[in-house]
Amino acid sequence: MIEIEIEPVWRFRRRKDAQSLQIMLDFLAEIRASGKIAAAAGRAGVSYRHAWNLIEKWSEFFNTPLVVRRQGSGTRLTPFGEKLVWAGQRLEARLRPFLQNLSQELETEVNQMLTQGPLVLRVHASHGFAVPKLRELLSLEADIDVDFRYVSNQSSLVSLVHDGCDLAGMHLPQGELRKQAIVAAKGLLDTRTHRVISFVTREMGLMVRPGNPLGISELRQLVDPQIRFVNRDPDSGTRLLFDQLLARHRIDGSRINGYEHSEFTHAAVAAYVASGYADVAFGVEAAARQFDLDFVRLLTEDYVFVCHKQILDLEAVQCVLSVMRGPEFHAAITTLPGYRVKEAGEIKTISEVFRETQ
Repeated sequence: MIEIEIEPVWRFRRRKDAQSLQIMLDFLAEIRASGKIAAAAGRAGVSYRHAWNLIEKWSEFFNTPLVVRRQGSGTRLTPFGEKLVWAGQRLEARLRPFLQNLSQELETEVNQMLTQGPLVLRVHASHGFAVPKLRELLSLEADIDVDFRYVSNQSSLVSLVHDGCDLAGMHLPQGELRKQAIVAAKGLLDTRTHRVISFVTREMGLMVRPGNPLGISELRQLVDPQIRFVNRDPDSGTRLLFDQLLARHRIDGSRINGYEHSEFTHAAVAAYVASGYADVAFGVEAAARQFDLDFVRLLTEDYVFVCHKQILDLEAVQCVLSVMRGPEFHAAITTLPGYRVKEAGEIKTISEVFRETQ
């Protein structure tokens, strides 16, 4: 199987200058994390001398230093260097699902042109943290090629109904909001022909800056005009869930400072808060911890996959179920803050899942 990776490259140039300068923001991020240029150089595969030459070259281009060294306390980024790194991380978090979708599209086209390969299973699911872990483990299976596409929660179900995928990701909140999610999905699912594959649970809540300096502990505080919020995109399941929470608490979203400003992934909104451009966002705990943010839990979601019952006996599906039930997947999920394996790989009917309230 041919695998394709697409990664963004940062190139800067001055207006009317044909020459551009590539800057490795991952290299600068490593300096910020470790405080050591030697560590960043080693990770980038360059010598210490070359690393310093790069830093000096970049600083000369911007006409401002990117790092400073302090005797006995290592190296740190300047405020400008910090802003560059945060900008890169926000962009990467925003682009990651789109780039992965593009690379998957190219992979599928290329491999279809080659000789007959392994079994192909099409999976459409929202971008999160547990699904990429499953994808990584499935990539190690020689007899199956999984065509993963990241789409919104509702779009994945629509795709399943129109035979655009074999497995559709779906997240259902536990508790009182579950009924609303069920109503939204009922028109797309048939209790006779569809089945649900249990997967994981994940904690949802408010991502706030380290130490929670504004003392944000509940949704009602978001209407304070001094608190800056960053939202998820309108088509996402997380945005729908947030709006349902607001309605439940009788909160007008238009009163929230930043409600109309949206990002496309959990990691993107977390990066936005971590870089100081917002005070709070709504999303999964794993994204908050990835960027060293504090987290205020509000509810738990069940993340499942839906499929047509006739494909359950296919070899490709049995391979997926085997990986879900295996110790490697369970171990991988334990590394994700706020995620738990919940009967992963167990098959249930639509009626059984819709009856669950906890």
